[in-house]
Amino acid sequence: MSTHQGFGAAVSDVTTMVDRSVRLSRRNVDTLFVAILLPLMMMALFVYVFGGAIDTGTQYINYVVPGILLLTTGYGAASTAMAVADDMTTGMIDRLRSLPIRSFALLTGHVTASVVRNAVSTGLVILASLAMGFRPNAGVVDWLAAIGLLLLYVIALSWLAAALGVIAKSVESASALGFFMLFVPYLSSAFVRAETMPAFLRPISKHQPITPVIEAVRSFLTGTPLGSNGRLALAWCGGLLLFSTTLATVLYRRRTTR
Repeated sequence: MSTHQGFGAAVSDVTTMVDRSVRLSRRNVDTLFVAILLPLMMMALFVYVFGGAIDTGTQYINYVVPGILLLTTGYGAASTAMAVADDMTTGMIDRLRSLPIRSFALLTGHVTASVVRNAVSTGLVILASLAMGFRPNAGVVDWLAAIGLLLLYVIALSWLAAALGVIAKSVESASALGFFMLFVPYLSSAFVRAETMPAFLRPISKHQPITPVIEAVRSFLTGTPLGSNGRLALAWCGGLLLFSTTLATVLYRRRTTR
């Protein structure tokens, strides 16, 4: 088989699995609904209930929206772990073993579907935030930078979710393993400034990977100082992507070659 034929077959395998995963996402409307509804509810709760009591030096909705966007991607990526776990535990892998299809195509399909779901949910959250009073002062380049960083983050997080789905023994355990992806943003600067947290929480908030990503997106959209957050966000996202893709691939091969 020539290199061109091998590449073409690989692209065909990935395309088939992407199409399958996207169609499964369309059928699983409740998962997409929750991924959209929960961030919207959280945004409404913090803006309308807690926002008046939280001092961030600016309009609270302008402060909180970047954090909500990261939270949205976490909800969307967490469902990837459950989708992968479902395939790993319901016989789909055994069916794929009997077909001439590349092993990486299945995980790539799930990750791509996750990116599509997150693009839809993130777009809807942005539209809702604008209706609620969010007023970014970003130019075209700033919007592209924010979107690019969010895209890198969601791809890295989706591969991590795929790895968790591979090692999970059931869909339920995959959901439990993915819980930390939903919890970590609450310990970042998503909802309040790190300086206002208790002393023992400040180092956790300032030195975890979510905070520089949020601060970079916040800088792009609302004009706050970027500082080193851009470099740190790219380093964290790039490192997480490399680690996650390697981990997911190794775990998948180990589990499917037993």
